[in-house]
Amino acid sequence: MKIMVCLKQVPHQDARLDIDSAGTWIQESNIKFEINTYDTYALEEALRAKDEGECEVVVVSIGPDRTTQALRTALGMGADRAVHIKDEEADGSDALGLAKLLAAVAKEESPDTIFTGFMSDDDNFAAVPPMLAELVGLPHTTAAVKVVRGDSSLTVDRETEGGSYEVVELPLPCLVSVQTGINQVRYASLKGIMAAKKKPLDVKSVADLGLSGSVGAGAAKVKIEKIAPPPKGDTAELLEGSTDEVVAGLVTKIKELGLL
Repeated sequence: MKIMVCLKQVPHQDARLDIDSAGTWIQESNIKFEINTYDTYALEEALRAKDEGECEVVVVSIGPDRTTQALRTALGMGADRAVHIKDEEADGSDALGLAKLLAAVAKEESPDTIFTGFMSDDDNFAAVPPMLAELVGLPHTTAAVKVVRGDSSLTVDRETEGGSYEVVELPLPCLVSVQTGINQVRYASLKGIMAAKKKPLDVKSVADLGLSGSVGAGAAKVKIEKIAPPPKGDTAELLEGSTDEVVAGLVTKIKELGLL
């Protein structure tokens, strides 16, 4: 059994985000990065499958040199191997370009299951997993909150809009993107961190994957023209008085706004 997990390294949740001089992205220098929150749950789901029986977990990520840190963290948590797609030609890839890169690795690895996070903390597109599944030709589902493994299929509870759930059964091989909260994510142990230094980490270029000219900024269908901080709202109004007076005032304000 082989499971491939797609990881993305994103700015740390507590990082100060400033817009770069071009106005098209954030300044990435001097800020910390971490594994995308959703992807940590995807990795944990794969590691739990490994805990239950013989299984190889391969983690894959796209990015510059700093991405190695995220992959080493995943190896320290229990993954067996890592693949780092590191190439300036991949810079500026849109969701389809990223999916093409991951699909090329998936075709080489032929995993029984691909786990991804539902979306990334920075882009929030939630587009790469379905695109990846389509490119590889796998049945897939998104927003998984529970996964039960059978002999030749996965039974997945997935979250839908309005707080409802649906249950789908996917034949293996398949792809599942997971929601946060599907499990309790483990930490990398000191023993795991030391062992991670000796685990294989394969670096691949765009050319290695046979995708030269079809990914990167030049091939992107979606381009970021400009980003800006959210506009400042009106000054907040502070309600004063006793608890009953504050509650009554709050209810009045909510009614005035048509929210109640």
